[in-house]
Amino acid sequence: MKNDPKDSITFKCGKTQKNRFMLAPLTNRQSHEDGQLSEDEFGWLTMRAKGQFGLVMTCASHVQKIGKGFPGQLGIFSDNLIEGHTKLARAIKAEGSLAVIQLHHAGMRSPKEVIGEKAVCPSDSEKHNARALSLEEVKDLKNDFIAAAVRAKRCGYDGVEVHGAHGYILTQFLSSEINKRTDDYGGSLENRSRLLFEIVNGIRNQCGPEFLLGVRLSPERFGMKLSEIKLISQQLIDSNQIDFLDVSLWDCFKMPEEYPESELNILEHILLLDYKNVKLTVAGKIETAKQVQKVLDLGVDFVTIGRSAILHHDFPLKVMNHPNFTPIETPVTESYLKNEGLSDSFITYMRRWDGFVEESN
Repeated sequence: MKNDPKDSITFKCGKTQKNRFMLAPLTNRQSHEDGQLSEDEFGWLTMRAKGQFGLVMTCASHVQKIGKGFPGQLGIFSDNLIEGHTKLARAIKAEGSLAVIQLHHAGMRSPKEVIGEKAVCPSDSEKHNARALSLEEVKDLKNDFIAAAVRAKRCGYDGVEVHGAHGYILTQFLSSEINKRTDDYGGSLENRSRLLFEIVNGIRNQCGPEFLLGVRLSPERFGMKLSEIKLISQQLIDSNQIDFLDVSLWDCFKMPEEYPESELNILEHILLLDYKNVKLTVAGKIETAKQVQKVLDLGVDFVTIGRSAILHHDFPLKVMNHPNFTPIETPVTESYLKNEGLSDSFITYMRRWDGFVEESN
């Protein structure tokens, strides 16, 4: 059955998303070094709410100081940060969008020059200059994820997404290549996924049944196997604790690395799961109106938009009004991006994306 991008979705927690568009949790390096929300980040996110993203998700927000992954990262690790988040959540919701914060810890991907000490990891990693967490520290990490969700609820957010993707700390626990622990948090897939399930269950218990709860996973890169991610995803669905699953596929239409002979692309593999009352969103090269519709027609509940959301703050409006809409071609000028709500620091960061920002003479 064809899903219309304009259609609303009601999650099992009772929250309703007014359309099928979610703003991806995009790294933008715009906030203050102590984790406080900046006016630049506030402007960038609220502009996307005004542009009619049904769900506006913050950038990855670290739950421990030592989990900071990049300069200018928005934090949620302390009550001192509540004021900025309260202002942000209120402004996003005022536009009729769901306000969701992504809970994050970079683990071994926390640069020493950013955190001022050795990064932490499930087990020692010489390559990343990271040390293993003690069992006590693993329990602290779990509690800090849960405490950050409770804090987010106090700030007025509709919900949280637990970041278990892209090689950050929960991926590091899930990965048999990275996680060499020999206690209850290492070894079998059950042990490697234990921390993720404990965090999810703890958030649901502490924040209640009406709080929107999602998990982001990525089935490839950083030692992740599609087969294991499918197993974990189904277990998350079956646990009846989450409202949505957010799968970052890098490219929705690529063939899976683990099954080179497969006739199914990576998205079709993810769609084989039995979703029951859990909603699915995916990210990965969904850039035009036709690609949005193609993904929705395959059975995905709502789309996660990154690149096109940077180029067009009102991408949802453009797609809903023009079924053949295609974003502006890149590279684009700095002044164009400033008009779309990007600060100088965000534009500098976007120069890492090959051919995105026009070279200035």
